[in-house]
Amino acid sequence: MSDIAGFLHKVSIYAVPVLMAITFHEAAHGYVAYKKGDPTAFMLGRVTLNPLRHIDPVGTIVLPLAMLLMGTGMVFGWAKPVPVNFRLLRNQKWDPIYVAAAGVVTNLGLAVIAGVLFRLILLGDPDILLAVMGKEPGGDSVSRLVTVPLAHMCIVFIHFNVLLAVFNMIPIPPLDGGRIAVGLLPYRASTALASVERYGMLIVIALLMFGPLGIIGGLVQWLSSFILGI
Repeated sequence: MSDIAGFLHKVSIYAVPVLMAITFHEAAHGYVAYKKGDPTAFMLGRVTLNPLRHIDPVGTIVLPLAMLLMGTGMVFGWAKPVPVNFRLLRNQKWDPIYVAAAGVVTNLGLAVIAGVLFRLILLGDPDILLAVMGKEPGGDSVSRLVTVPLAHMCIVFIHFNVLLAVFNMIPIPPLDGGRIAVGLLPYRASTALASVERYGMLIVIALLMFGPLGIIGGLVQWLSSFILGI
């Protein structure tokens, strides 16, 4: 029974940060594409902060819940990709880069906002840091019924947004980093990298299973700690 209660507690802490991170990520792609001349996502109702329009049953629900249930120590997921018709973008050189970078920049911005909110919570009650570390804070306060879960959410929000940003910067299409690299590389190298996109997700899955997760995890931990320490 305590295991079920603990799992439900984790779900309640993780659900909002995960949904917000992937929703803002995809909406940012659609918004920038719309501003740069492609109305595809806008016409399909994907330039919205309504998470229901972005949820992918596997990537948004099944995978994060499974990782929580298995106690992997890391939660990952994705939303339905926002459709972008790159041929409609006004500047064929730079606009695809801006569209691709929008999600990453948005996630890093959200992580910073969560870091600021976390610091403000600590200013109001420094002992909440003990609760976040799994220790019993001194004194008693009704407000901690709200501020302690909120502080936990801020930590999750920072880690997940940083993880999403770092992972998406892997230079393999169709990840954002791959699309940015395609736009920045010389023509021959760009064409060669773009041709990898049809196999891109297989390569990404292989990286998740056998690749440098330690490097990614270390970078996520460092960047998250840096944001918390600002």
